Amino acid sequence: MEEKILYTITIFSENAVGVLNQITTIFTRRQLNIETLSVSPSAIKDIHKFTITTYSDSEEVMKKLVRQIDKRVDILKSYYNTNDELVHQELALYKLSTEKVMEHGGIEYLVRKYNIRILEVTRDNVVFLKAGHYAETQALFDELAEKIGVLQFIRSGRIAITKSPVERLSDMLAERERKMTN
Repeated sequence: MEEKILYTITIFSENAVGVLNQITTIFTRRQLNIETLSVSPSAIKDIHKFTITTYSDSEEVMKKLVRQIDKRVDILKSYYNTNDELVHQELALYKLSTEKVMEHGGIEYLVRKYNIRILEVTRDNVVFLKAGHYAETQALFDELAEKIGVLQFIRSGRIAITKSPVERLSDMLAERERKMTN
């Protein structure tokens, strides 16, 4: 059996009610679990970008998934990529006890070791922000949980851009515009 590969699916659509439901239904029918999900406006006015990660042992499954997503009325275009074709990050927030952080060696030690940002320090709590790949944010969580104790933790979905110079959708929209004016 092939090793499962993490794929990143990028979907462009107008911001319409029910699009996310349509997308998740397609994943469910193909028995693919969504690992992470991030939705935001794209660089193109009035177009939203969904970034979804899922594991699969077959590129053919990803091709079929993307074709199925593209058939939806509200979807402009979707693509799939592997990690080597993307620049990607996740964000993680960690809330810890100020007292326990100070007992452990202070905030400066953690900032230097993990390249984290301090978002808030109160008498009771410290909140850190870490940007990085999943392995980095998870490694920090594991160490903090073991050595200090984590009061709260949250990780964002993946945010990603392709290594190509322009958004792939831009080319598709330009081609469609050219065809409409001819």
